[in-house]
Formats: sequence, C-alpha cells, structure tokens
Amino acid sequence: MNWNYLILIFLATLAGGIIPMTIRRVNANFTIYLLAFTGAFLFGITIMHLLPEVYHELGHTAGIYIALGFFLQVFLQQLSHGMEHGHTHLPGEHHHHIAVTPLLLGLSIHAFMEGIPLGFQYEDQSALPSLMLGVAAHKIPEALTLITVMMHAHKQKPELWRILLFFAVVTPVAALLAGWMGSRFNIVSHYLLYVVALVIGAFLHISTTIFYESGTKHHELSSRKVLAIGAGLLLAFLTLIFE
Repeated sequence: MNWNYLILIFLATLAGGIIPMTIRRVNANFTIYLLAFTGAFLFGITIMHLLPEVYHELGHTAGIYIALGFFLQVFLQQLSHGMEHGHTHLPGEHHHHIAVTPLLLGLSIHAFMEGIPLGFQYEDQSALPSLMLGVAAHKIPEALTLITVMMHAHKQKPELWRILLFFAVVTPVAALLAGWMGSRFNIVSHYLLYVVALVIGAFLHISTTIFYESGTKHHELSSRKVLAIGAGLLLAFLTLIFE
C-alpha cells in the first residue's frame, strides 16, 4: 500500500471541508464546475482503467455486479440525499433540525466503498495511481458539500472539525483494511474484485448524475460546464501515460 496515495486523499478531503469553513459564501458556480470536472475525471478513470480490469477477470459476470453497485448507490443516496454528487437542497433544511446521522452514515458508507478498490492489486499498473487521483479529486467537492450541510445544521466549529476528520480517514482506512486482508487471505483477494465491480457501478451512478445535475437550473449543460467535463475527461485520458 502506497501511503502517499492515502495521505493525498486525506489532505484532499480536509481541503474540501475547510473551504466552506473559511470562505463565508462559496460561489455556486465554483462548486458546479468543480463537480463537473471531478465527476468527468472519475468517470474517465472508471471507464479506462477499472472496467477493463474487472471484465478481464470476471467476464460477463462483472456486468451483474456493476449493475448491483449502481442501484446500491441509488439506495445510499436515500440516506445521503445525494451529497456525494453535490446536492445540498435537503428536505427540511430550512427548519431548525436536520437529521445529520443518516446523512453522515450514507456518505461514510460511500466513502468506505471508495477506499476498497485502493487496496486491490491490479494487473494494469496505471490503474491504482489513476484511481487514487480520481478519488482524491472527488473528495474535494464531496467534503465541501458535507461541511456545508453540517453548517446548515448549525454545527459548531469543534464538531465540524470532528466530522471532517472522521470523514477524511474513512476512505484511507478502507484501503488499508482491503490491502491488509487481501494480502493475507486469498479468498478475500478473490472477492475484492467483486467489490471493485460494485464500486464501479456506484462511480458510474455518481459521475453521470453530476453530468446532468450539479446544481444548474433545469439541469442544463452550459458551455462552461461542458468545458469542465471536457477537462476532466482529458485529464483521465492523460492517465494512460502511466501504463
């Protein structure tokens, strides 16, 4: 396990969470274009690196688990209310109480799932560093949205920091557990590939939802949003040089 990868993901998560705590009013367009860029980047990484790997190993069976992962993410979204793809317009957020626990639970399960593929040993040597970059980039808007929602729930600074630090370690811990167990138990290493397929489905749901939503009016694709998506896809293509 490359500790530099985990440290980068941890720091990216902290950076995303610090933004709303230090900037009184984050420009809505910044969040929209950041989501579009990171969503496209994650989509490209998934298509170019992870999909070929699981189909090579699992054959057509991979499609079953990818579909299951897609709809698992649909279920998790009921808990997180779509925070993983930038949604902050929560039911009842204009009232004094927001149900924080299910939001944090849903997003933490998603974050744990994100970490598991980072502990898998890929035949494609470019898959792991590329995936690490994709997850780290996705963590920035993810943490930004989480802390924004927690601030709307009137959480004070010390509690915001506790929530952010907890969230920042979930993905690295999942990667460490997957890597440790996979290297010691052959059966775990085998079934990790099925989990990776599930996570691919979740990534596809999140990234494609970002394309069409990301907070824009009527969910339109503005020219700037298209440019952000194009830049994310281009960066994903550039990761092929790691091969």
